[in-house]
Amino acid sequence: MRQYEYDAERVKEDARGRWASILQELAPALTDAVDRQGRHVPCPVHGGRDGFRVFRDVDETGGGVCNTCGYFADGFSLLMWINGWQFGETIRAVAGHLAGARASQVAPRASLVACCSGPADDPFRRDQLNRTWRESLPLTHREAEPARMYLARRGLPVCVPPALRFHRELGYYADKGLVGRYPAILAQLTGADGETVTLHRTYLMVDGQKAPVEAPRKLMRPPLAKALTGGAIRLADPGGRLAVTEGIETALAVREATGIPAWATGNAHLLETFVPPVGVHQVLVFADKDRPSRQHPLGHGQEAARNLVTRLWAMGIRAGAIAPAIDIPEGRKGVDWLDVFNYLGTAGFPALGSVEQALTRAA
Repeated sequence: MRQYEYDAERVKEDARGRWASILQELAPALTDAVDRQGRHVPCPVHGGRDGFRVFRDVDETGGGVCNTCGYFADGFSLLMWINGWQFGETIRAVAGHLAGARASQVAPRASLVACCSGPADDPFRRDQLNRTWRESLPLTHREAEPARMYLARRGLPVCVPPALRFHRELGYYADKGLVGRYPAILAQLTGADGETVTLHRTYLMVDGQKAPVEAPRKLMRPPLAKALTGGAIRLADPGGRLAVTEGIETALAVREATGIPAWATGNAHLLETFVPPVGVHQVLVFADKDRPSRQHPLGHGQEAARNLVTRLWAMGIRAGAIAPAIDIPEGRKGVDWLDVFNYLGTAGFPALGSVEQALTRAA
């Protein structure tokens, strides 16, 4: 049996002419499309009638296209999309298949949070984070239907980034006791240094509703004190321009409406302390519009966005903040850009020219 060292070019060369069997083995959801090469079938992610197909030369390239989710030039990008894999684990899985092993035997998920030396490191919390992540599934998995239903109920497209994953039964604790176990969407919160710090959880019901708990959105406690500062949930590869929001669903709505890569921070405090990565020279903050309070006379979301913009300009990064123009409905504490997306669609979002004006005015 041939042994692979997971050299990408070598694996790519050896996979040529064998992609049909590779895709069927590593992504069974693609079987129908592979059996009908070049013909349209329902998308294995969001369903429908005939929006997806693999290429007629799929055995050579492994590629396919969905009218909604996008174009996947080769088998590696197709597997990364359908399974929610990173590039490295995709290479390992394909190499393992070519060597005669199943993907589950050759592509174990690496530790999410690395071990850190020093008295501040809490190994119990670190192991808990890693175990929770290892137990998760990509949102394309057939068992992740509660997550897909939740996003659809929120008015969002089903195609979601691989940074989001699904847990079948995640424990919800309050007052140091187990309240229950619920399906949950998981998201990595990454520190300013690019290393994963902790997980954000959105607890659900099997029908896609939010779980009936006090706080359905929660961050797991990180293993290192103060590690959250500057971090974000990285939902897309950043370009020179990056949009930042509080909520995950808000960031997905911004990306859908504007095309600008968008990251979420999880809450107003982390929004205020956010640090963009190297290479980002423009940041547009899509702020939540909150009702004024004694502690935050201008609204917590607006104040956090304003403070972030001020700090980013001091760092030499062009920045501006935009809050929704719609009114806050009676009985609600605030509105966000997901509300705008659902009420007004893309017409409720600023054009890119307005974005440039906001950045200029902020100067």
